Amino acid sequence: MRKFYRLMRSTRAATAVEYGLILALVFLAAVVAVSNVANSTNSMWGSVSNAAENNM
Repeated sequence: MRKFYRLMRSTRAATAVEYGLILALVFLAAVVAVSNVANSTNSMWGSVSNAAENNM
């Protein structure tokens, strides 16, 4: 329990939490970006497929 109290008073623990939050936000932004790229790529290939079917 004593180590827990020392960790709570430590500034290194606060810095680690801040870096963890920044990392989580970066990860969330990357997931959103990849999801948007996947959606636009999917619709692009759908358009290509429709154009190919109409030209046959």
